[in-house]
Amino acid sequence: MPTLNWIGKEAVVKHHKDVPFRLLEPVAELSCSPRPQAGITSDLADVVGQPSRMASSSSEGLGERGAATENLIVQGDNLDALKALLPRYAGQVKCIYIDPPYNTGNEGWVYNDNVNSAEIKRWLGEVVGREGETLDRHDRWLCMMYPRLLLLNQFLRDDGAIFVSIDDNEVATLRLLMDEIFGAGNFVAQLVWKARQHLDSRALSGVSTDHEYILLYSKIAGKCRLKGKDRDEGKYANPDNDTRGVWMSRSILGLANAKDRPNLHYDLIDPSTGVAYPCASNTGWRYSRETMANKLADGRILFPKKVTGRPREKVFLKDLQTSGAGFPSVIDGIYTADGSQALRDIFGQQEFAFPKAPELVQSLIAQATDKDSLILDSFAGSGTTGHAVLKQNAEDGGNRRFILVEMDEHIARNVTAERVRRVSEGYSKGKSTLTPTLSQGEREENWVEGLGGGFQFCTLSKQPLFTAEGQIRE
Repeated sequence: MPTLNWIGKEAVVKHHKDVPFRLLEPVAELSCSPRPQAGITSDLADVVGQPSRMASSSSEGLGERGAATENLIVQGDNLDALKALLPRYAGQVKCIYIDPPYNTGNEGWVYNDNVNSAEIKRWLGEVVGREGETLDRHDRWLCMMYPRLLLLNQFLRDDGAIFVSIDDNEVATLRLLMDEIFGAGNFVAQLVWKARQHLDSRALSGVSTDHEYILLYSKIAGKCRLKGKDRDEGKYANPDNDTRGVWMSRSILGLANAKDRPNLHYDLIDPSTGVAYPCASNTGWRYSRETMANKLADGRILFPKKVTGRPREKVFLKDLQTSGAGFPSVIDGIYTADGSQALRDIFGQQEFAFPKAPELVQSLIAQATDKDSLILDSFAGSGTTGHAVLKQNAEDGGNRRFILVEMDEHIARNVTAERVRRVSEGYSKGKSTLTPTLSQGEREENWVEGLGGGFQFCTLSKQPLFTAEGQIRE
């Protein structure tokens, strides 16, 4: 299997093992719970310190937003944060979605896109050493991604899946990186997302790049299956009162020519009339003689009333193994502009460049999770994944939980957490300030009701998670 080699790889391959386990420090004033509850969940107590440091039985210390929730927003380097979360959440995450820097070379974005930020430069200097000063942007990107993907792999359940958004700049590199870390055999799909609704007339090459990619890998091949789109069951009927239930007919012609698949080329005889139906030399039948004979005996082959027609097959709804019609590899109808509009609705202005639409991430979550699944996003950015989880829960009554990690302090506090707080509690659409204390009658017509959920906001403590004796620190 082809593998990647780049300047600095040797320094980062095992670096994740050297990252210390650290406690998470709760930040009460940035945490949120629409329905304040006492204390915190026992699951979180292991990674955020003693319950007494977080809240008493009366939620003392959490303020009005008691954060009795399993949702987490962590501000800090995602490598350190993932290592801090690993002891509790290893093997517990059903779905990971990340939208890492695309490495376009554009430094003008709010969320630095070419891994040339001060934080990444400092990290490279510490880990790679003097060699890190000469790395080009692709080497830096690989050094940044490798240890983080290694840790993310450890969070997945056996039936878990990871989605990674990317564009043409690094998709080929990322595919090789994912093959190396997650295993080429666990590759599921390279989804194409039509991100741009209208053609880009400003493209210097004359080609409007309208798409991005979402790479999908499973933890263990065959254990992760997307649910697919809802099937149109209106096509199924039972005009002949077949005891096996409703059915639809489909063609039994194949795509094999006579030279390559001679076993699929034969005359199909209608047992009632004796009429022979040959197949064209460039098609063939879908089934071999033996399989076709079994289907004939089982009453699954339909013959036409006119000899000019073609035989077809009965397909019974009850025999289909999935309830869906398959998830398309090309995602259309959800655009970057929708993500931008969502932020303008929530903040009154666009606080983040090129955000993903919550509906895009929600569509992936709906496909890859159950109602009680845990979802992780270690490149949280504007908080789209948290928004998408709450939105999906509101729509299907689920109790999914999320963990979001954002490195930039300003973005984590003022965009990621603030966005999730607003969609949790409710917000005035298109306005920068909230009015949650207004009575129902006083609220404006553009008030958007909260989705519920809440979250615990944490930062990384300087204290190690484990004591010298190997016990979780209390």
